[in-house]
Amino acid sequence: MDNNKLLITMDNKPKPTIYLIPVPLSDTGTERVLPAYNTDIVTKLKYFIVENVRSARRFLKACDKSINIDELTFSELNGHTDPHTIPSLLQPAHDGHDIGIISEAGCPAIADPGADVVAVAQTYGYNVMPLVGPSSILMGLMGSGFNGQSFAFNGYLPIDGGQRSSKLRELERKIMHEHQTQIFIETPYRNNKLIAELCKSLPAHMRLCVASDITGERQSILTRTLKEWSKAKYDYDKIPTIFLLYK
Repeated sequence: MDNNKLLITMDNKPKPTIYLIPVPLSDTGTERVLPAYNTDIVTKLKYFIVENVRSARRFLKACDKSINIDELTFSELNGHTDPHTIPSLLQPAHDGHDIGIISEAGCPAIADPGADVVAVAQTYGYNVMPLVGPSSILMGLMGSGFNGQSFAFNGYLPIDGGQRSSKLRELERKIMHEHQTQIFIETPYRNNKLIAELCKSLPAHMRLCVASDITGERQSILTRTLKEWSKAKYDYDKIPTIFLLYK
């Protein structure tokens, strides 16, 4: 029996499953970062909730060129989606069909709007099945050498100068007093500027890990003190990068 169908409704019909389908973090073959089991699932699905239809279609074709994209139904869920319409995205599940959720990169529902539809799916009692795949947050943490027992992902730092300075002081406090690794991202074209800013704003002994192009051809995961970063030569301009701070 398919383990994904063990949860049964009151009328003895299998409950639909909402599959959370990871995608590669960089321009690399799906076979390098995703198990074959994921492809087996993907090829059976006809309904998808995606952050971007074009990139989702491209990803599905990369998984299996024989997939007939025109037979599939896509609904978009992104930062522009009206929250009140999210329950309607699950209509195929209401009709008894499984659904796949696909993010732009990495794992759906992790720093991703997919979390909103998963929350609704949970209230309806559907099966929710996360599939194995790459997460820049976890892979960056794995390679940093920092505390993996207690950590926080902060998303983007504030743009406003005063709020940004306040946030950096808050991160420093959590690192020093709570021994918690702090993780965040930046718009790729501001990566170099952010490193320089961290070097000026935080204690020189604090360590910064810069994890760039994870799983890609240019992958680089480097941990140095801010003093060392201030003297180093680097260029992370326009490269997807995640930043981790620890004492």
